Formats: sequence, C-alpha cells, structure tokens
Amino acid sequence: MYHSTARQVLESMAFRLPVIVQAVRLTRPKTEIWSPFISGLPNLEAQSRIRQSLQEAERSLEAQQGPLDDPRAEMLGWFEVKTNERGVFSMSLYNYAYTGGAHGLTLQTSRTYDTDTGRVHKLGDLFKPGSPYLERLTELVREQIRRRDVPVYENTQVTVTPDTDFYIADRALVLYFQQYEITPYVFGFPYFPISVFDLSDIVREDSPLGVMNAND
Repeated sequence: MYHSTARQVLESMAFRLPVIVQAVRLTRPKTEIWSPFISGLPNLEAQSRIRQSLQEAERSLEAQQGPLDDPRAEMLGWFEVKTNERGVFSMSLYNYAYTGGAHGLTLQTSRTYDTDTGRVHKLGDLFKPGSPYLERLTELVREQIRRRDVPVYENTQVTVTPDTDFYIADRALVLYFQQYEITPYVFGFPYFPISVFDLSDIVREDSPLGVMNAND
C-alpha cells in the first residue's frame, strides 16, 4: 500500500510558513507604540514590502490623530493578527489618542497580504472580475444591521465601497467602519463578519478568500 510522506502531504496542502510577528515597543514623549516586526519569510523582498507597508500604515494613523499639544495628550498604538496561514497574512493596526475634548479617539486600519509576494490586497481583489460584489456585500451588511439592531445614524444608508475597511479572520471577510462613521461613538467599531462560504460563487479562487474557501 502506498503511504504519503509528510513532505508530500504538506505539498499537496500548499503549505506556507506563517509569518513570525514580534512586538516592538517604541516610545516618544506622550507616545507609546507597540509595532509589529515581521520575519521568517523565505522571500526577503516580500518580507521587506510588508514591513514597509505596515510602517507606512502606522505613520498614517499617527498623522490622522494630529498633534499632541494638549498638556494631557497621549497616544497609544498596538496591533492584532487576524489571519496568518496559507500564505495569507491579515492584520489590524490601532491608534488611540487623546488630544483634548471629552474623550480620546481610536482609529483602526487593516492590511491583508500575500506572503509569497508581499502584495497588499484591496477589497476588489478578492472577487471575480465583473461580479456584483459591492451590491452583495452591501445587502449582507444591511441585513446584519437589521438583524442585530445596530444603531446607525438616522437617515444613514450604509453602503459598501471599494475603500471600505476589511480584514480576514476565521474564514470570514470582516467589514468594518470607523468610530463615528455610521454609528455613535459609544458603539465602538461596527464589525460585519461574512462567512467566505456565503460568498463562494463570486470569490476569486486565487485570492485570500479563495484560499480560505478550500475545504481542507
């Protein structure tokens, strides 16, 4: 009887090494940032692209918060890894800052990478060309708003666009909006997880969602 070797099994599953992620603490006056430092990828050029992309994302969040001129001002940054398997690396970066006023503000941005190339994926990259993915996602988000009784602002028609924030986690596409964008501040970030299996007819097979759609 023929028995597969461990290497043959791994190759048949298109095994990819996960990214090694370390937290690096960066401090400045009034500021503490826990920054992700990635390593362990066979393709060093792809690894460098991902590092640079994450650094740019962190700088963008800090810039959006504005100056810390208030004597009570402070800033804290951190990250969460959402997916790190099958050549897909999806992560969220957060930045909280108090710059004056009643309370601080937390911003979030996410990136989903192909670890073989270092490419960062946009929402449209996940779906078949010409598919009505925006209409489908909008319908699914609105359905969740009704079912979960999400307190969106009155007269707000929530619509998914190519620039809507997202990450991939637990075989789901998670769409989300910033604080204040569609809901009051007290609600936090409104998240809308959508199972990849509910999108399988329009997902590109070679996209991160397509990889997660595989039954293995």
